[in-house]
Parts: sequence; structure tokens; C-alpha cells
Amino acid sequence: MAVSVENKVKKAITNYRTGKIFFPSNFSKFGTSTAVRQALNRLEDDEFLLRLAHGIYLYPKRHPKFGILHPSIEEIAIAIAKRDKARIIPTGIHALNKLGLSTQVPMNVVYLTDGSSRSIKINKGSIKFKKASPKLLSVKSDKIILIIQALKELGQENINSKVKERIKQILLTVDKDVLTHDIKLAPQWITEIIKKLIEQ
Repeated sequence: MAVSVENKVKKAITNYRTGKIFFPSNFSKFGTSTAVRQALNRLEDDEFLLRLAHGIYLYPKRHPKFGILHPSIEEIAIAIAKRDKARIIPTGIHALNKLGLSTQVPMNVVYLTDGSSRSIKINKGSIKFKKASPKLLSVKSDKIILIIQALKELGQENINSKVKERIKQILLTVDKDVLTHDIKLAPQWITEIIKKLIEQ
């Protein structure tokens, strides 16, 4: 029986492109959780799959020169959020990086989420999910959420003209009604900065 579960899991995986991330729950229809985990362990032993962390597997994409191409921490976090049907919000340096305000790519990332809190170790890095406040989750625009997180990371005293110019460019792409709604949900000092940039 275990062999047939392994074959079913393997066949299901080959229907996807290499580079895709899988979880045991993706194969629950093929057998018990124990049988599925045993099948995944065997496929890992055969180097058909690569285990990224506990319960997270990669159907590896191999480059002739660089070997296995590992997904980014962000790609793994997005895959977990999709599985859990949860929303995730980048914080800190990661938020700055996504807005083009930093070239630094953090190995340890923290996401705010409406899903469950937990920490996951991935190779040399980690992903931490922390509960987001209901107020922040009420923000409609992902761009405004990123701006809020990025400005929080920089701090009120470190918002220079370069940062303001970049944020102004992003604000121009946000729907005006959404913008009016969202800035009321930001911390007061961030609301004031955004209002001044809109008025300029």
C-alpha cells in the first residue's frame, strides 16, 4: 500500500513544473497522513524531492552550472500562506526591500498575518509569522501596508527626501478612495507624512 501511495504522490508531483513547493496536505487524498509522510520521506531519500523544513518539500529545479535552485524565503512564505488561506504582511527590512528603499535581502523575515503565529527555520534563515492587528488588516491596499511597515522600520527621524520621493511615486498608483480609507488606519505620524506627500 505504501508503495502505491508513493507512486501516486510522485505522479501528482510530476504534473507540475520543477521549483514548486509541496506540503503533505497536498496529497491527503492518496492515503493516511502517516503513509503520505513516509512516501515523501522516501522521495526525499531518492533525491526526487528536497526537504526545505519540517513538512515543506521542494520539487527541485536543477541548473547545469549552479545545481539546485532554491526558492527565496519570500516564495516559501507565500506558499505557506496560500496553503493556510492566510494573508501575510512583510515587515522591517523586507518591506523596505519590496518598496525599493533597500537593497538588503534579509535571511530572517517576519510577516504579520491573520493566520497562526509560528517560526520556521529554513536553511540559514527563518520565517516568523506574528499576529497582525485587526486595524492593520483593515487596510485595503497592499502598497499602503508596505509603506506603513517600511516607515515604521526607518523611524520618524530617518525619513529623508529620497524616501519621501519614492513613497510619493507609489501613492500615485493607489486608488484615491482606497488611499483616503487606508491612511486613517496608519499611525498618526505616518498619516501626516502621507497627507503632506499627497498634497505636494
